[in-house]
Amino acid sequence: MGQSQAKHKPKPKARHAAAQEEEEEQQRGDDLAKPGATTEARGRAPPAQAAAMDTFFLSHGSPTLSIDDTIPARHFFKSWLPARVAGDQPPRAILVVSGHWETATPEVNVIRGSNDTIYDFYGFPKPMYQLKYPAPGAPDLALRTKELLEQAGFGPVKEDHSRGLDHGAWVPLMLMYPDADIPVCQLSVQTDRDGTYHYNLGRALAPLREEGVLVLGSGSATHNLRKMGPSGSPVPQWAAEFDTWLKEALIDGRHEDVNRYEERAPHGKVAHPWPDHFYPLHVALGAAGEGCRAELLHHSWTNASLSYASYRFTTNK
Repeated sequence: MGQSQAKHKPKPKARHAAAQEEEEEQQRGDDLAKPGATTEARGRAPPAQAAAMDTFFLSHGSPTLSIDDTIPARHFFKSWLPARVAGDQPPRAILVVSGHWETATPEVNVIRGSNDTIYDFYGFPKPMYQLKYPAPGAPDLALRTKELLEQAGFGPVKEDHSRGLDHGAWVPLMLMYPDADIPVCQLSVQTDRDGTYHYNLGRALAPLREEGVLVLGSGSATHNLRKMGPSGSPVPQWAAEFDTWLKEALIDGRHEDVNRYEERAPHGKVAHPWPDHFYPLHVALGAAGEGCRAELLHHSWTNASLSYASYRFTTNK
């Protein structure tokens, strides 16, 4: 699959301050859900589900989402299971594309056993560093992801056998699936590439939706940490205009505009000085397909300019 050659300048160092036939077929399907399980053939696809799963982009915002009940988005994430946002049946496994894992080429974490909880943030309240989300790893999903990406020309895809879940994964997941009983693996983003690259990468992952896998992009609709303000402050014009443009572009199906947001969106480089928290959206959008329908599931703000806009992408039949 064609990969865009657009590059980004090196990232500034500033970061966030503040995981007989019918029986055989059933067994192969169950394998994906078992931590540490292996399939008969490396990366083999499990049987298809009755209905393809939707994909989602989640704005996870501040790490304090994990403990702060005053953040409106926290209540949205906690309603995920009761409201059956992702469907009546739980996913067999979850693939998270997080803005907090950047690599030069795609990588997946292949964890057999429980995922470690990564505290990739600094200077926050101590109780946040005591939280755990020991979801089982999803090694078969990781290898299936690797297989799909390499078949589409995105290889070589590296395997990381020690990395757990960063807060872009475990913070929303601990609210969405609090029992931590669904296997999880992560896929990295490549911040020296562009939106089109990540959209096409997502398209390569589309078969996962038919295999009971929930594909989640976790980032932020707007993410300029240097322009955040006190909570309760008015939303600045640049943030409101970019956020509105994104909603309209997604709902209208203008995927090319979203892929080329830096040149087509108002205040694109202000809303995302670095693209790490936006590329997960492109992956989730691409995984849903060209004719998908976008739905805004939640919208709120904190710190004046941090949008928690979260979207569902449903493939049109």
